[in-house]
Amino acid sequence: MSASRRSGTTDELGPDEPGREGRDGADGADLLAALLDGMDAALCAFDADGVVTHWNREAERILGWTAAEAVGRQGFAGWAVRPADAEEVEARLLSAMDAPGRQVHEFALLTKDGGRVLVRTQSAAVRGPEGKPAGVYCAFSEVHAQIDLERSIALSEALLEEASWGVVLVDADLRPAVVNAHAAKALGAGRTSVLGRPLGELLTQGVEELESALTHVLAEGAPPAPAEIWVSVRTPEGERRRCWRSGFVRLSSPLAEEPVPLGVGWLFQDVTESRQVEQEASLLRFRSQQLHRAARAAAECEDPAEAVTVHLDFALAGFADHALIDRIAEGPVLGVDPAAPVRLVRIAATPSGAPGPSRLAGRAGLPVRYGEKHPALQCVQRAGSVRAAAGAADEARAWAVARQWPPDTAHALCTVLRSRGRTLGAVTFLRGAGRSPFERADTLYAEDVALRIATALDLAGLVGEG
Repeated sequence: MSASRRSGTTDELGPDEPGREGRDGADGADLLAALLDGMDAALCAFDADGVVTHWNREAERILGWTAAEAVGRQGFAGWAVRPADAEEVEARLLSAMDAPGRQVHEFALLTKDGGRVLVRTQSAAVRGPEGKPAGVYCAFSEVHAQIDLERSIALSEALLEEASWGVVLVDADLRPAVVNAHAAKALGAGRTSVLGRPLGELLTQGVEELESALTHVLAEGAPPAPAEIWVSVRTPEGERRRCWRSGFVRLSSPLAEEPVPLGVGWLFQDVTESRQVEQEASLLRFRSQQLHRAARAAAECEDPAEAVTVHLDFALAGFADHALIDRIAEGPVLGVDPAAPVRLVRIAATPSGAPGPSRLAGRAGLPVRYGEKHPALQCVQRAGSVRAAAGAADEARAWAVARQWPPDTAHALCTVLRSRGRTLGAVTFLRGAGRSPFERADTLYAEDVALRIATALDLAGLVGEG
C-alpha cells in the first residue's frame, strides 16, 4: 500500500508518473547496460532461438557492428561469419545451453568492413526463472590478445616459481609484496616471512642504497642498465656480505586511465664470487706493482736506512693508514738470554697527523714503552705475524693509546723483520675504524714488505759496522 493510502487519501498515481516497479526496472536495465559496456571483453547473448539480445561496446570495437545493427539478428549467419561456417558456429555456441559449465571455442568472425578476426569464445547457458535454459551468453576476445595475456600470466608465474634469479615485487611503501623462492633464499628467510617487512629488517648494510634505487624507479622509471649493490644479509648464522646485480622496472596499473605506480619489480642475481675474484686479482696486481716500484726506488737510495722508509711508504698506499718500524734494542740478534725481556726501539714512523713520507726516528736509542702483551712484542717473540683489533667502538681510543698507537687506530697487523736467520724487529701497520680488519691476504702482503724492509735494515747495520 502506498503512503497516500496509509494517510487516508484515495488519490492514485497519475498516468504520467511511473510506479516504483517501473523505475526499478529502468534502473536495472541502465545498470546492466553500463556493466556490459564497461567490460574489457566483448560480450553478446542469444535467446533460446539464437536471436542476438545483447551486444556491448567491446564487441563493436572488435567487429565494427554496432548494437543497433547486431541486436535482433538471427545468429551470426550472413553478417558476422561466412555462410559456409554459420551452421557450425551457431551449433557450437548454442550447444552451451545443454552443457554444464563454460565452453571454450575458437573460430573466425567477420568484421563490418569484410575482414576476418580469429577469436576465442567462452559461452555458457543463461537459465530462466524455472532453471531451464533460456539462452546463451558468449564472451570473446581476439586470439592474439588472449595469447598475449596468457603469456604475461605464464611469464609472471614462471618468474615467481622457477626463475634461477631473485624476483621481488616491492610495493609503494618499499616493502616486499611477493618474492620467489630464489629471492627468499637469498634474503635468508621464507617466502611468506619476508612479506610486508621493511628492508632494514632483512639487510644490515646496503639498505639506503637499495631504497634509494627503488624510490628513483617509482619516480622516474627503470634505469637504463643494471646496478651492482653490495649488501649484508641477516641470517640465523650471522651476516653475509653479498653483491647483487640488480635490475628494476616500475609496475603500473593497466586499469587506470593515468599510470598509477603499484610498486617496483626488482630482479637480482648474486655475483659475489665473481666480483670477489675480480677484486682480489685487481688488488694483487696493484700490490705487485707497488712492490716493484718500491724495489726500483729503494735501489736508487744511497743510504740503506732511507730505503727502509721508501718500502714503508710504498706499502701504505691503499693498505694502511699508519706504519711503525721497531728494532730490537740489543742489536740485530734477539737477546742472548731467551728469558730476558725484549725491548724495541722506534726507528721509523709515518706522521700521525698530516699525511707525508715516513721519518726516521729513535736516534737516542730509547726503548718504546710497550706492555708485556703488546702485539709487536708478541710478533718478535713468536717470529711471526700478529693481528689485533679494538673491541667496542667506545673503547677503541683507549685501546689504541694504551698500545702507543695513534688514537684513531682500530686494527693492527704486526709482522716480524728477519734477515739472515736473525730477528731484527717488527713492522706494524695500522688502520682506522672506517676500514676493514686485516685479513689473511693482507698478512701475506705485509710479510713480503717486511722481507724487503728487513733486508734494507740489515744492510744499514752492516754499513754502520764498516
